[in-house]
Amino acid sequence: MTTDLLGRYRTMLRIRRFEERCAELYSAERIRGFVHLYIGEEAVAVGVIDHLREDDAIVATYREHGHALARGIPMDAVMAEMFGRVEGVSGGRGGSMHLFHAATRFYGGNAIVGGGLPMAVGLALADRMRDRDRVTACFFGEGAMAEGEFHESINLAALWGLPVLFVCENNLYAMGTALARSESETNLPLKAAAYEVPAWSCDGMDVEAVSDAAERAIALVRDSGGPVFLEARTFRFRAHSMYDPDRYRDKSEIDQWKTRDPLLVAAAALRERRIDDAALAAVDHEVMAEVDAAVSAAEAGTLEDPSDVGRFVVSARSRE
Repeated sequence: MTTDLLGRYRTMLRIRRFEERCAELYSAERIRGFVHLYIGEEAVAVGVIDHLREDDAIVATYREHGHALARGIPMDAVMAEMFGRVEGVSGGRGGSMHLFHAATRFYGGNAIVGGGLPMAVGLALADRMRDRDRVTACFFGEGAMAEGEFHESINLAALWGLPVLFVCENNLYAMGTALARSESETNLPLKAAAYEVPAWSCDGMDVEAVSDAAERAIALVRDSGGPVFLEARTFRFRAHSMYDPDRYRDKSEIDQWKTRDPLLVAAAALRERRIDDAALAAVDHEVMAEVDAAVSAAEAGTLEDPSDVGRFVVSARSRE
């Protein structure tokens, strides 16, 4: 148990340090484009993905750096993508919001709110039609539950009995609107239950609580062959994106949530299991060295040749 928690702590720390470095690099204009940081929500990706098999699929949101790292995609490849380098996980063409990695069945980021939900249902349908024992985990924010795509997707998954784990990362503010201001019903599992889908919530700031809930949910998806909805109640410590002035939340609320930082919660649990501060500091040192190496490799990476600008682009003329 201690080994499992220490491993999860390390993965969460890898995500946190990666994201902090991305914020620094973005401010220094070494990373361009849109960047959405996962700081504060690390326990959700780590707690869920830890229980997925290698042949299971993952569909994430535009805030997906943490999911990619938790899935085991090399940090070098993720950082190179942030820099727009050919060595990036999407060849430098996707950037922060469009990480994709076929080898790990990571069907990645999607810039459209709720855009990954129909894709997840399609992947699960393909697995069902080919009689493959697989689960598709779809991550999305509570803001996506106001989109028609959510209702259409969960309805079809329930109607056709498809193996989808719907993971709602409820950080309370979507892009910038409080849940109570956008939804008349804020009990999110109740919405999923309306489609006859088993649904429950967990503490998204505690990686062990997420892990326990996810283990139960994934087992139910496999056993029943149908969908399950899991709400992880979490909070992002940073603004919606690096462009966002974050004026819709009180600083006192953010500070209150930070007392339940997933890293602090996990570290406290490790100390209770006789893992001392020196061991935790050693993990942090190793992680920082990995982040440094990833940045160096990305900066030394290859920019795409301008003559390749039309590659992978299909035009109407080329189809004639």
